[in-house]
Amino acid sequence: MRVIATKSLEPGTILGKTIFNENGQVLLSRGVAFTSRVIERLDKYDITYVYIEDGHTEDIETQYPISEKVRMKAIKSIKDSFSSVNEQSNHFVFEKSGREMRGIVRSLMDELRDHNEVISLLSDVFTYDDYIFTHSLNVTMYALALGKELQLPVHKMEELGLGAILHDIGKITVPKEVLLKPEKLNEEEFEIIKNHSEAGFEILRNAPNIPLVAAHCAYQHHERLNGSGYPRGIEENEIHLFGKILAVADVFDAVTSNRVYRDAMLPHEGLEVLYSGVGTLFDRKMVEAFRRCIAVYPNGLTVGLDDGRKGVVVRQHPHLCDRPTIRVWENAEPAYDMDLSKELNIVITNCDTTSLS
Repeated sequence: MRVIATKSLEPGTILGKTIFNENGQVLLSRGVAFTSRVIERLDKYDITYVYIEDGHTEDIETQYPISEKVRMKAIKSIKDSFSSVNEQSNHFVFEKSGREMRGIVRSLMDELRDHNEVISLLSDVFTYDDYIFTHSLNVTMYALALGKELQLPVHKMEELGLGAILHDIGKITVPKEVLLKPEKLNEEEFEIIKNHSEAGFEILRNAPNIPLVAAHCAYQHHERLNGSGYPRGIEENEIHLFGKILAVADVFDAVTSNRVYRDAMLPHEGLEVLYSGVGTLFDRKMVEAFRRCIAVYPNGLTVGLDDGRKGVVVRQHPHLCDRPTIRVWENAEPAYDMDLSKELNIVITNCDTTSLS
């Protein structure tokens, strides 16, 4: 299967990977032929990319880093936790949520430990009614993968996971019309949004079953090395390790996710955003470790090489995530696989998600 931009789809193209909503319900099944109406529906759901069937790439597989069962349970637990705080009517509810969150984080740690490939959240396509819950889960998976790469001990990983999964809980205090506004926020609205970091800290710092360092994750995930972040504008040495990790995971997921007001970036583009801020916004050690954790060029992505050849990413190489194996098919009969981890003189220069041929 191969990745294609939704806006480049044509009627008759065959869907290569099932599309789900955030509750795990099938919206469109693998093997369905796209019609004009279905393509319009995908656009309505703000899905930027899909996988299609392709004669050159039928054997290419993608794997989501956690099971569907764990993903759905995590999304539900995140929703329930946020709702329990929002209602503020039952202290026990949030205490129970704290215990559930620990269980979810441990499940995620177990599944990521058993997932021996680099992380690619482009590998399954989901639509979601409320971005905040899926974003919280994605950020947690990225943060845990980064923590694993940094060889954090298990108890620190659990604390990091709790901080990551609840880092945006302060957004329950933001009015819906501001939080879900499809257009660019004005200055006043942005100031309202910025309050979510401090609000999250206040919610979590005295919460049962939640370590204080998790509250500081909510507090610091928008702080930046040069002091340009918020809410306190603290600088490099004042920012906790977890704050530096979450800054990277949060921004990467934000720019590579489908949003109403812009298309999702591809992973290599999201990584470029992080590298453009290395030393000023983001910690270099965190960004370079993160680069080793993710699929810079996910399986199924069409790429162009510096010698003019074009191919599709077939498989990944751990810790050489920008040097995958490519299936060269343009002007090649028959198609053949080329391992860029061995062909070091060949460089990927561009990605193409527009061509159906």
